[in-house]
Amino acid sequence: MPLNLPVADASRGIEKGALYVVATPIGNFEDITLRAIGVLSGVDMVAAEDTRHTGRMLSRYNISSPLISYHDHNEAERTPQFIQKLHDGVSIALVSDAGTPSVSDPGYRLICAAIQAGVKVIPVPGVSAAITALSVSGLPTDAFVFLGFPPKKQARRTALLKDIENEPRTLIFYESPKRVLSFLNDALVVLGDRSGVLCREMTKRYEEFIRGPISNILADLSERKEIKGECTLVFSGKNKDNPISPESVESILTEYIPHMAESPGELARKIALKFGISRKTAYQMILSKKPEK
Repeated sequence: MPLNLPVADASRGIEKGALYVVATPIGNFEDITLRAIGVLSGVDMVAAEDTRHTGRMLSRYNISSPLISYHDHNEAERTPQFIQKLHDGVSIALVSDAGTPSVSDPGYRLICAAIQAGVKVIPVPGVSAAITALSVSGLPTDAFVFLGFPPKKQARRTALLKDIENEPRTLIFYESPKRVLSFLNDALVVLGDRSGVLCREMTKRYEEFIRGPISNILADLSERKEIKGECTLVFSGKNKDNPISPESVESILTEYIPHMAESPGELARKIALKFGISRKTAYQMILSKKPEK
């Protein structure tokens, strides 16, 4: 990067009537930027997803700016109120519980409304869980697709995975610890046993990275009594030069079937469609691997 680029004057202060979109740490409070501290200290109010969580962070840095809640359940009501305040010259910093607002977090509606209303929107960049996970994944970083939280219902989740199964770029997802096993099960069936990494509790005390084929990640988590912390999953893109053979499908089934809840017939249909083998062949492999009740 050239070294003679112009640098913004940080001493110009907070702009009245501007909406600041401020990234905050995803776990470790020390990951906040100096600029973010300055903005949060100087604005007239901070719109926060969880005022208690953000309040602890602000207290850490002796920031006393007023807090007001802004989350999924009140954004429809609060958005026009904030737009009016911005028109009146009030400066607002938008933050989420962790990471960058509007990236799978509240904020999108307010940002769109502010742009449409002619309000100046100013980014204050910082941490993003997706980029943090990608940077240490060991998977290709030159091109990737961020897909946020997959649908909660299996049918919609499977449809999403089917839509992207041939995507050659690296895939990034967020997932709740309550649904991560179900998601990994579906990913194994639809995407195949490709390489991946599960990133849990990043930047926190119990930070963990589980690497390897999806089946290995699934097996590791399945042995645990409880899974805690938000999870970020990174999967390799589809390698079209190395199509999966029926022998590979059989290997996948060996790992997958002990955790499956679907009927053999339904799983056979999905396997046949994905790997281009007959439904009968897939069904026979499933029966040979499925443990007897």
